[in-house]
Amino acid sequence: MIDSILQLTRAPTVQVAMLIRRPAAEVFRAFADPAVTTRFWFTRSSGPLTTGAEVTWDWEMYGVSATARVDEVVENRLIRFHWSNDGITAVELRFTPHGENATFVEITESELAGSGDDLVTHAVGSAEGFTIALCSAKALLEHGIALNGVADRFPNGL
Repeated sequence: MIDSILQLTRAPTVQVAMLIRRPAAEVFRAFADPAVTTRFWFTRSSGPLTTGAEVTWDWEMYGVSATARVDEVVENRLIRFHWSNDGITAVELRFTPHGENATFVEITESELAGSGDDLVTHAVGSAEGFTIALCSAKALLEHGIALNGVADRFPNGL
């Protein structure tokens, strides 16, 4: 019986990363400042990411929103928040300079909760979503191209 074979021994942690060929300050700002972030991830935000802030992000094309409570911001290096995204989870964005004009961005989501099936579904969806957001940020910051990757993931009618 397959149920006895497939059992999680711990909650998964989502980890995605990508090199973006822009200085750390520029890449950090892209994620902290909604004037930039709304060009590649969510469509509306109630404010910038600063330590202690609580912001609401909207994906208007899907009628979905999430609230993020910002736990810690280290300028050009780190953003940590908890958000309501199918439950409350912790997200860490790390910005590591890679030479003068590139930044390695790492996104980790942890504190996932739920049944084994729910955990796997959430982890796969989050890895996909964060990867699309990173690719879209890379295209925007490196080439000035708005991919619309997040908006086009679930196009109307499909």
